[in-house]
Amino acid sequence: MADGAAIWRIARDSKALDLNSSYSYLLWCRDFAATSVVARDSQEAPVAFVTGYIRPERPRILVVWQVAVDHAHRGRGLAAALLDGLTARVAKSAGIEGIETTITPDNTASNRLFTSFADRHGAAVEREVLFDGGLFPDGGHEPEVLYRIGPLGA
Repeated sequence: MADGAAIWRIARDSKALDLNSSYSYLLWCRDFAATSVVARDSQEAPVAFVTGYIRPERPRILVVWQVAVDHAHRGRGLAAALLDGLTARVAKSAGIEGIETTITPDNTASNRLFTSFADRHGAAVEREVLFDGGLFPDGGHEPEVLYRIGPLGA
């Protein structure tokens, strides 16, 4: 739970993620720690995270909610390493066979991250619009495209 405030700051400073309330990050670290991961620097401070959960309706799928890396630690493959490690851990503990995430069309970094993840794991990628931009009440939101990646191989 102690990481909640730090991952909220990383998400806020990313300038790319939809920022949730600080309270939600505290809850996430309590309730979804088994399906999430935090990377730390040499002083044990959080510098990156991947949050996820397993949908009750699809217990073999890990939904990746957010991925963020602190600016000072970008460009080192940390997001990919965290995503690989998390999915391997959750595959072993919960038997997941694939992942889902949503990405806006303008998020090139996330598109590359998840497409390369699929390539590394010999998995297919299916894409479809999950939420049209017009559904968001605050306006000006890009559509959220659902990426279904699986089945996971290597």
